[in-house]
Amino acid sequence: MRGYMIFELEITDPVAWDEYRSMAGPLMDAAGAKFIVRSEKIEPLEGGWNPVSISVVEFPSFEAAHAYYHSDAYKSTLPLREKASRGRGILVGSTPPAGEA
Repeated sequence: MRGYMIFELEITDPVAWDEYRSMAGPLMDAAGAKFIVRSEKIEPLEGGWNPVSISVVEFPSFEAAHAYYHSDAYKSTLPLREKASRGRGILVGSTPPAGEA
């Protein structure tokens, strides 16, 4: 089962966001994570959901994603992310669709 962190974010401080990304990016790389969605365009369809941006990060497993998010190293970046943005996030475990490894 792969792990996915899915975030709806609004960047409120681009300079702080760039600093956060420079810290969190290498931590994600070390955890085997990769971005699979970085929204460029969003069209609301149903339910009144109109996020500014969506990102989906894939991890090798649910456990790897959970360990990354709850690690001391990542927790140290949270004050900067909270300064730079506001949003919501979830962690999802999912098996790949049939035919995908």
